[in-house]
Amino acid sequence: MVKEKKVTGIKSWPEDDRPREKLLKKGAGALSNSELLAILLRTGTAGTSAIDLARKILKKFGTFRNMAHTDARDWKEFKGLGGAKIAHIQAALEIGRRYRQDDVSTGKQKIASAKDVVDIVMPQLRDLKTEVFKVVYLDSNNRIIDIIDTAVGTVDQAFPIVREIIHAALQKFAKSIVCVHNHPSSECSPSAQDRKFTQDLSNAGKLLDIKLLDHIIIAGDKHFSFADQGGL
Repeated sequence: MVKEKKVTGIKSWPEDDRPREKLLKKGAGALSNSELLAILLRTGTAGTSAIDLARKILKKFGTFRNMAHTDARDWKEFKGLGGAKIAHIQAALEIGRRYRQDDVSTGKQKIASAKDVVDIVMPQLRDLKTEVFKVVYLDSNNRIIDIIDTAVGTVDQAFPIVREIIHAALQKFAKSIVCVHNHPSSECSPSAQDRKFTQDLSNAGKLLDIKLLDHIIIAGDKHFSFADQGGL
């Protein structure tokens, strides 16, 4: 007697329980994390449905944030999970990180404190394994004109160029700027190089009536503000 195979595919489920159909009918907010991830995966692997695979992935990483900065070695235990599926997941996570920044930029949010900037850029910077230097360009009312990645460096330094930052401010008709970079080491105290750069940029800006309002360092969930600490 031939033993009947157990059906594990999502297509065998009632339509209302399938993640994609559920999203279209009830909206993305009605889905669990594993259901959202299953939609990105589209299909499972041999003997494992997409949603079961999603659950295994979430069990390993815990959160989408932990999943964001991984490489191929971190995914090896998921047999049959190819580069295309991993790329879909990483792309979706990156879109999620950029969403807040785009929303703020188009909305012309007004910056009144270091915390306003930290709330915008921390999600993009806190988990990075290399230093990234951003510049927030502001108009005369301290509303955001643009946020630009000025330099990408190594695990312990980036090399922003004062001349290029000031030139971009002039092109964007910015009246002031806020600089932000991350410390992957999770130590948010400024280095001697950070202090020198801040002073050099402040001095250069004064010559052209472009004010450096702050230089913020992000380290994990902590931050350091030159302005708050009286360094400007």
